[in-house]
Formats: sequence, C-alpha cells, structure tokens
Amino acid sequence: MRWEPDRTPPALPYAPPPFLTAIRRGAMNRCPICGQGKVFDGYLKVVAECSVCHAPLGRLRADDAPPYFTILLVGHLLVPGIFLVERAYMPPMWLHMAIWLPLFTLASMAVLRPVKGAVVGWMLSLGFTGDEHGPDPIPAPLAAAVVRPDH
Repeated sequence: MRWEPDRTPPALPYAPPPFLTAIRRGAMNRCPICGQGKVFDGYLKVVAECSVCHAPLGRLRADDAPPYFTILLVGHLLVPGIFLVERAYMPPMWLHMAIWLPLFTLASMAVLRPVKGAVVGWMLSLGFTGDEHGPDPIPAPLAAAVVRPDH
C-alpha cells in the first residue's frame, strides 16, 4: 500500500471570498472577507484583525509581492513615456532625472498601498490564514528575558 498525504484543505474560520472580489476589496483598503473593515493601520501596516469580522489579516505576510507588482506596473506605465520624450525632444540627462525620478517615486508610492491590499485579498481568496509560517515569534520583551545556556 502506498502512502498518500492528507489533501483535505484546512477548515477556515471564514469562507474565502471570490478571487476578484477579494482583490478589489483589498485594493480599496477594505477587508477582503466582509468588505467593511480596513486592511491598513497607517500607510502599509496591516491591521492585526478586521474590526468587523475579526479575520486574521495581520498574520498574512505579503513579503516581496507588492513591491514586485508595483515596479512591474509603474515601470510599464512610465518607461514608454521616457522613450517617447527622448526620441521626440532629446532633453539633457539632468532634465530626465529631474522629471522622471520624482515621477517614478510618487507613482510607486501611490500604487504600492492598493497593490499590497490586493495581495492580501488574493492570499485570503486562496485560503491562506497566516498559520503557514508557524507559530507567532516570541515578543521582543520576552525574547530578551529568555536565558540561553552557553554551548
């Protein structure tokens, strides 16, 4: 007899929302589950849990996906403009830098938050709970108090 792993999905405390609904709600800073609570507490800090439905949003780790998608989107939107301006007007390099660097910075800052919210929604629609990366780490004040024996 051959061993097969248990492939039943884990029981979730909430029903995962449809894919596009979760992404749209997350991008609009709304809880992907209920659509009413907020995703962010500040610019990019994800709330620990939804204030309405108590979905565990803070345990989800979007990591490098939001910056990656932000660079992809902003780059594809602005780089063609750089080429068109260069071909049509041939401005000096200092003028390119004076115009395009601030424009890239502002566009990236404007796009990053909705993209991160959409990634959190995407993760919830896939059934992620935040428990995939193990238990919560020891809080900093307790970690400092832990005495480690010398080896």
